[in-house]
Order: sequence, then structure tokens, then C-alpha cells
Amino acid sequence: MSVLPTGHARFATSVPVAIVGAGACGLIAALALSDGGVAAVLFERDAVPCGSTALSSGFIPAAGTRFQRERGIDDSPALLATDIQRKNHELADPAVVRAVAEAAAPTLEWLADRHSIPFVVVEGFLYPGHSRLRMHAHPDRTGAALMAALRDATERAGIDVLTNARVVDLFADPDGRVTGLRIERPDGRSEDIGCAALILACNGFGGNRAMVRRHIPEMGEALYFGHAGNQGDAMAWGEALGAELRHMSAYQGHGSVAHPHNMLVTWALMMEGGIQINARGERFSNEHQGYSEQAVAVLQQPGAIAWNIYDARLHALGREFEDYRQADAAGAVRTANDLDGLAAIIKAPLAALTTTFAEIARYHRAEARDPFGRDFATRPMLKPPYHAVKVTGALFHTQGGLRIDAHARVLRADGRPFPNLFCGGGAACGISGPAVWGYLSGNGLLTAVTLGFISGSEAGRLCGSTAKPAC
Repeated sequence: MSVLPTGHARFATSVPVAIVGAGACGLIAALALSDGGVAAVLFERDAVPCGSTALSSGFIPAAGTRFQRERGIDDSPALLATDIQRKNHELADPAVVRAVAEAAAPTLEWLADRHSIPFVVVEGFLYPGHSRLRMHAHPDRTGAALMAALRDATERAGIDVLTNARVVDLFADPDGRVTGLRIERPDGRSEDIGCAALILACNGFGGNRAMVRRHIPEMGEALYFGHAGNQGDAMAWGEALGAELRHMSAYQGHGSVAHPHNMLVTWALMMEGGIQINARGERFSNEHQGYSEQAVAVLQQPGAIAWNIYDARLHALGREFEDYRQADAAGAVRTANDLDGLAAIIKAPLAALTTTFAEIARYHRAEARDPFGRDFATRPMLKPPYHAVKVTGALFHTQGGLRIDAHARVLRADGRPFPNLFCGGGAACGISGPAVWGYLSGNGLLTAVTLGFISGSEAGRLCGSTAKPAC
């Protein structure tokens, strides 16, 4: 991956706006450009656009939407921004946080009204760090369903998506203006294509093991639960142009991936009363601190393994989610009639497991305080029969990347924006601060969706758009 002088290019054709990556960020940017009357071409390395979005639960936090108002939920972008900054200890760029928080609701309503993408508010539990019910999802509640809806929308809009087209090089003038890109086909053929503006929507570097070891050493050998194509291309091009990289140690982890099935098990089970224990039959953390940082806690347990423990009430809740139903069908969910049976499944000492449940009962009765700081009083005590899922911690996607401003413009090391280079999603420095503990549930898709909209709108204005995407 390199940046070459414009004079080295042989442009066969040119497009107003080129978008690298056809995940949620890239597809939404293309839709915003199309609605603004500006043509865009998406360049996607895979045969079918999917990206990390398709592997996610597809939940997008947004505040002040009509979908919330219809459910009687009072929320605001300012409150969402406050929750984001509280989680990251005020270490994210406040201008970018404010921009994505304010753009989230209008972007979802625009996608629903102009592009027939349905959304529902996920109710029944509150994700860690959020002060309101604000997770929005496709009614199927999967990232794959969201991606399918976005692909259908771009097809209806007549947007060109070049698949099996891996971008290998960029071309730029000495002032940093990007003039085009070089794509490579699976058979080795290459083609140079010019552009008036470029949007980098090719996610982060989670699939690049060497970069993960360098920037996130605690996850260097962990399971990667993202898209293999996330190789850090945007960071390499940005560095070559003189852009600033920021918060490269930030990432979203997850402490609840079924092992060895490699299927996501919803964290709603923990938020609504479930617990995690290790092979010794002991709890080891506050399960309500957040599923991202819980990945580190799980990986520190013997064998890098933990067990999700919950009951029939929570099993019924889990079955509302497609990924949980798939894990259940695959045999990941085990059932025990009592603690003896649970100890046999986990292969943990019965005495330790009995002690753990006795301690939890005391926390429920307010006779003692959980040393990890969890409040057990707000949820029912677990009752037999018990369900158990063996899980490990995983890296989902990186949160550091190219520093941007509130207009999704990529910034140089001295803070000046490049003239025609935009960035969003995992390619951009996110809003989670510098570490795993700064990730608020949904931050990844929040920046993919909103920065897709913002970058598409801004690139459209740069290229002479006379219309703003309706929202």
C-alpha cells in the first residue's frame, strides 16, 4: 500500500467521488452523495459487500428519534454525547462526539424515509453506559440484515459498486490533494481511476495481526471476530500522506463469544441478571462494566475461558436475538437442573460454585456488597434450571485511526485538513478514547453510520452538489 505522485498514474477514467470500502459507512456515504446529485463509485475488495457490519449485532445508538418518541422514550443528542464522553473519560474529540451524536437521529430517519430501511428500538434491557433505551436495529436484529437492506438501497439508487476491486495505491499531488487510486483485480490486472474526492471507508486494522500486536498487545493473540479485510490500509495511506494517527490503542472487545463455536452471545443476558464465572467456579469482575473491557477480564482467566451462567427467564430473552438462537441450535447452550449438574458441565469444584451462589444471594438481599461493585438488587436472583455457555474474549474491531474533524475531513499532523480526503467508520479515529474501557456499546456502528452520512454530504458539497440529503 503506497501513495504515488499523480504523474505516475494512467487514469483510464475518472469519477466525482471514489469510496474505498462498501460496508455500512461506504454504502451510506454513497447514498448521501446520490441524494445530493453527485455520482460515486464504491470499490470493494470482496465479491459481496459485507464488512464488519455483517458480523455485528447491527445495533446503532441514536438519540431523539421518532422511533424513540413512539415508544415514549425521552432522549437527546446532548445526553448521548454526555454518555459517550463519560465512558471514554472525556478523552475523545468533543467536536467529533457532538457531530456524530447530533447526526445519528436524522441519519436513521433519512435512511428510513428516503431509502425504506426499517428500524426498531431495542427494548427490554439497557446496554452498559447508556442512560436511555436508544439502540436501533433492523427488525431482524442482525448486522447481516442491516447490510442486506443497505445493499438493496444502493441498488435501487443505481449506485455503482465495483466488487473484487482491491485498492492498492493512491495518487496525490504534492499539496496532499488525492487525484485517484489504483485497483487490482483477482487475476492481477490493475487499473488507475481518477477522482475529485476520496472517502476512506475501509475500516481499521483488526485483521492485521502485526499491527494489533504493535498497538494493542493485550489482544495480540486473541480471537479476532471481525472482517479479515481490515488490514489497516487507510492508516498506511494516511501516514504516507502526512496525516495524524490517533488513539491506535483503542478497540472494541467482547467478553461473550461462544467457544469453540465462535458465535456472539448477547450481553443482554449479563445486564438482566446473568453472571460470568471461571473454571474455578468463581466470579472475577463486574459484569455490568461493559462487554468491551470484559474481553480482557475473560482472557485473563485460566485457559482464557469463562462461563455465562443464567436461567430460563434469561434464556427466553436470549432467544429474541438471532445470533443467540444460532448459538443455541449449534449446541453452545448447556442446561443443568441444579448446582451439581452445573458443576459437572463446567468441571468446577462444587464447593466453590456453591459459595459463589451463596455470596450472590447475600448481594441480592443487601446483606453484603459485591467487591466488584455490581448492584444485584435490581434484577431477580437466578433460579434453576441453569443455562451455561462456554465463552472467550475477542477483538471485534479497532477504534483508533486517522484523525478527523467534525466534517469527517482527514487532518494532517499539524491539524490542517487535506483538501479532498474524507474518512469514516473504523478507518477514522473513533470516539472511544485511547483504550478498551472507553468503548460505549454501539460506538462502532454509530461512527460508521453517521460519518458515512457526514463524509458523503461533505464530499458532495466539495464536488458541487446543489442539494443536501433530506433528513
